[in-house]
Amino acid sequence: MAESLIWLVCFIIGHVFGSIPCGLWLVKAAHGIDIREYGSKNIGTTNVFRTVGSKTAIFVLLCDMLKGIAAVALVAYFTNNAMGAMVAAGIGALLGHNYSMFLGFKGGRGVATGLGLILYFMPKVCLASFGVWLVLVLLTRYVSLGSVVAAICTPVFAYYFGYPQSLVIFAAVAGGFVVIRHAENIKRLLNGTESKIKQGNAKDLQKK
Repeated sequence: MAESLIWLVCFIIGHVFGSIPCGLWLVKAAHGIDIREYGSKNIGTTNVFRTVGSKTAIFVLLCDMLKGIAAVALVAYFTNNAMGAMVAAGIGALLGHNYSMFLGFKGGRGVATGLGLILYFMPKVCLASFGVWLVLVLLTRYVSLGSVVAAICTPVFAYYFGYPQSLVIFAAVAGGFVVIRHAENIKRLLNGTESKIKQGNAKDLQKK
């Protein structure tokens, strides 16, 4: 009972950290616009890249990664690295990013935050999954395709590299969230209407 309560508290801590809408706040601060009114309406790195360019997108990527890492690191510090509590915080952070309490429980697709969490828990898996993502994006120019395939590969890599079962399950859950959040993208990929990646420019918005 006590352990379950600790996990719940850690999940809530993770959710609060994950809910921080980095894309929304950083784009608003740097460019004075609401990123939810442009492109895919998403607050994540890809839409920021398409809308205002790479500089702001890099900051959004790093912040979205770090908020998940920060949540798990904080829980690890106060629970003496209890894996169950850390995983609970990680899942909370991922769900917080996808369903932010600051945005009416709407949010991103979990790729950057998931990447940060995988980097913290399983660096080898992070490198392998990022490699899959990068190759597919370079070959096809479809970020969504790279994200979905990398998410599917993540638990496979976790198992292959011999990480504990709890982390393999975490990788499967995290990857599953990413796939679910890309449901509309998958439909567009299948019917040939998905947009390829193209860098935007904030100056173009100022001209409109």
